[in-house]
Amino acid sequence: MIWIPSFIERRCGGHTLLEITIAVALGLVVVAGCIATYRAQRAAFAHAADNARIRDAGINALVMIGDQIQMAGFEPADVPADSTAPRLFGCSAGRPAMSQGGFACTSLSSRSDGIAVRYVGDGQSAWVTTAGEVADCLGQGSGPPGTVIVNAFHAKPSTSSGETELYCEGSGQAGIAQPVIEGVERLQLRYWLEGAAQSVEASALTSDQWDAVAAVDLCVLVRGGVATARTLRYIDCDGVSSVAGDRRPRQTFWRHIAIRNRAGAPL
Repeated sequence: MIWIPSFIERRCGGHTLLEITIAVALGLVVVAGCIATYRAQRAAFAHAADNARIRDAGINALVMIGDQIQMAGFEPADVPADSTAPRLFGCSAGRPAMSQGGFACTSLSSRSDGIAVRYVGDGQSAWVTTAGEVADCLGQGSGPPGTVIVNAFHAKPSTSSGETELYCEGSGQAGIAQPVIEGVERLQLRYWLEGAAQSVEASALTSDQWDAVAAVDLCVLVRGGVATARTLRYIDCDGVSSVAGDRRPRQTFWRHIAIRNRAGAPL
């Protein structure tokens, strides 16, 4: 015969205290399991959404900058050629800006490359605003059709939020860059001269070589917004495996863009 202490034999609503204790313990185990499952699913959803944002930012940046590069040097047949600046200009670890009819570079702490593109805006090469002006990369009116448009891109952290963003400076309001895509941490651009065996960075080109650029290799590095509990590695724009010190995911996106508006370019 098994002896049961008298305090356990006390009844409470038809159940012993031992049964109640076991039921409460099992209930706590079930609740803890539900909470753990919820937290795991919530974290998985957050990382999946973050990965989707990274992909969207990378693809949108490739499309936006790539389409602009393809327009470099466009001049309608009925518009006189504008030779005051090259059709294309880049900066290594810096942002390009208009300077006395040409371009100059300003260094960036983000070490992002920058690129500026010049072309004539008409109803086909650029959107036309409700005021009848051709629009730059920010949708700002730059002037009537036939006006030269200059759009410049670079990436840097926002001064307000600290998050990395892709910026564009349009000729509609020269000197003022605005963020267009969040998450873009760095641009890397390399340039192909006609007949060259390999690409070069912007700092290797002289001022008279920019109009001879035949193609551009564009790499966009995008940083996610959700940190993980583990150390993350990613492949940077140089093809090197790197460690994310802030434990945020990163991904690189690539595009090779041919310059169409140049002498001898294929149609």
